[in-house]
Amino acid sequence: MASKTSPFQFLQQVRTEVGKVVWPTRREVMLTTIMVFVMAALTATFFSLVDLAIRSGLKMILG
Repeated sequence: MASKTSPFQFLQQVRTEVGKVVWPTRREVMLTTIMVFVMAALTATFFSLVDLAIRSGLKMILG
């Protein structure tokens, strides 16, 4: 069983851990944001084409 820590000790530990966090640079944030938008656009295009192909195939089969 872990020993109890006081609220003051807890806050000190939290500050220490937050100090270890490596925050991304503005450039890294911009690049990853752009990559997310590009991948979302590619995915939307892919599924639109798949939907179009399935719809066309069903129209041919069903008349």
